[in-house]
Amino acid sequence: MRAALVVSEISPDQEVNLASILKRTDEAATAGAGIVLFPEAALTGLANDDDPVHDLPLGQTIPGHLTDTLARKARRHGIYLAIGLLEREQNMLYDSAVLFSPAGDLILKYRRIDPRWHGRKADPAVYCQGSEMPVAETTLGTFAFAICGDLFNDDVVARLRDLRPQWLLYPFARGFNDYSWDQGRWDRSEKAEYLSRVKQAGITTLMANSLAIEEMGGDFGGAMAVRGDGTVLAEHPLGKAGMVVIDI
Repeated sequence: MRAALVVSEISPDQEVNLASILKRTDEAATAGAGIVLFPEAALTGLANDDDPVHDLPLGQTIPGHLTDTLARKARRHGIYLAIGLLEREQNMLYDSAVLFSPAGDLILKYRRIDPRWHGRKADPAVYCQGSEMPVAETTLGTFAFAICGDLFNDDVVARLRDLRPQWLLYPFARGFNDYSWDQGRWDRSEKAEYLSRVKQAGITTLMANSLAIEEMGGDFGGAMAVRGDGTVLAEHPLGKAGMVVIDI
């Protein structure tokens, strides 16, 4: 399997972000990728502030304009395409991820289970979590999703161990509190924590983080493919938009 893990740069303009997503997908397909993974909330960034007036318009319906556009792109290139997005269902908001097949079909939708994508005082009638952990059987093997804080949630990791998918798709949006893109800090401390959690799950994991300026969340980017024993197979550096392509 050849996978492309895309570090997409988040701007305040959703149309610019969508154009970047489509361009990177074209580039990944040209590089021979059979599956392409984008980060959490790749169209908008994780820019919610617990105000429904501000946040609900960030959500995308499923199906909707974004998913229809991505389905066509997956079908055009004959690839699997995975991406994180804020999902709106009526007046509820979820932190979600979707996987499209080479035929352009939506074959997997996951809603983040861990609640730490919003503040503790956010209205629970608006800011919602999923409870299910579906898997998709594909020609490349079985896939499941986890999103950002899910990997650090012991209950979620235990459920992943029980499911035993061949591949874990992990879109996330992570930044330091000072909004720096400090590769040395990542290498010295946080990287090992992520590898440890992948090892606990025991599943080969494809990880892609968003890259965002401070007002869009300050995420530091980076991407990794990590074997289920915690071994790094490939990685993309912090602070740089682009992708890493790997044969696994």
